Amino acid sequence: MSNSSRLKGARILITGHTGFTGSWMSLKLAALGAEIHGFALAPETKPALFDLADIWSAFKSHTLGDLADFSLLSDTVNRVAPDAILHLAAQPLVLTGYAQPLRTFMTNTQGTAHILEAARLAPSVRGVVAITTDKVYAPDPKALPFTEVAKLGGKDPYSASKAAAELVIDGYRHSLAAWKRPMRIEVARGGNIFGGGDFAPHRIIPDFYRAVQSGSPLKLRKPNAQRPWQHVLDLCEAYRLLLERVLGEDARSPGENWNFGPEAQDSIKVIDLIRKLEAVWQPMPLEVETGLHETLTLALNSNKAHSELGWTPRLSLDKALQWTADWYKAAIQHPDDLPALTRRQIEAYDS
Repeated sequence: MSNSSRLKGARILITGHTGFTGSWMSLKLAALGAEIHGFALAPETKPALFDLADIWSAFKSHTLGDLADFSLLSDTVNRVAPDAILHLAAQPLVLTGYAQPLRTFMTNTQGTAHILEAARLAPSVRGVVAITTDKVYAPDPKALPFTEVAKLGGKDPYSASKAAAELVIDGYRHSLAAWKRPMRIEVARGGNIFGGGDFAPHRIIPDFYRAVQSGSPLKLRKPNAQRPWQHVLDLCEAYRLLLERVLGEDARSPGENWNFGPEAQDSIKVIDLIRKLEAVWQPMPLEVETGLHETLTLALNSNKAHSELGWTPRLSLDKALQWTADWYKAAIQHPDDLPALTRRQIEAYDS
């Protein structure tokens, strides 16, 4: 069986499908011929990519619910009977983690336990692809790129909740044999992503868009923070590869952890990212704010994904920023074009 045929006709349940990454991934999987089902809260931003790009039309079924509601989640998994689950649902923001720590731990940590338990009890599920973050790693004073065996940690509620989710995953992995349950749990740890249609608060490119809209200065919390920047479609491609992996015929492995980060030259400071974005969009007056704790330098070593999965980023940082600026400019000038533009960018990426 070729990799491409594994997703064609496969029944995939996506948690968090109404979010930014979930919306892009849903369209990508639908284009590959998968039968996709969703479980998520209603879109949490207005506007939202899910609405602007008519993402809902790609779904066979679409359930609105909270990961904290195990009964509804389990009923959904049993009804859909998916071959695999892509677990994207999360509280994804560092600053929201400070403001709402209990919600953050409930969603990111307990929610992960709920999805794994629902998967374990559903015989149809061959595997789960769980998305965490590059922020699961304990800070390294040497600022070396993290490998998958680096120590986990978390100095803020968001990071800690994701590191704790990985402990939950590891506990399930090591118990699968005792349960006599053949199932893979693959973990993707990705760097900072961006792309058209992200409207979340406290994210640098959505903040740039809002500043353009309002004519106000762009406020920066950590202009010298270095991050591994990459387009959302590069991570969607990584998730595709992991879904193919869990749908493979060999379920003896309980799953592994994978880093997905950009090439070294695309891990740059926030202020340098802004200068690149200004070059393809417009100049922007800046203000620097004092922010809460965030790790200053993050870098990922993705050699394992390169060598074992054949994954490498396809979009350079400059091209990714151009595509992103094109999307947001269309959102301002030609919003009716967004469904077609979003699908054209997926098609161009996959061609």
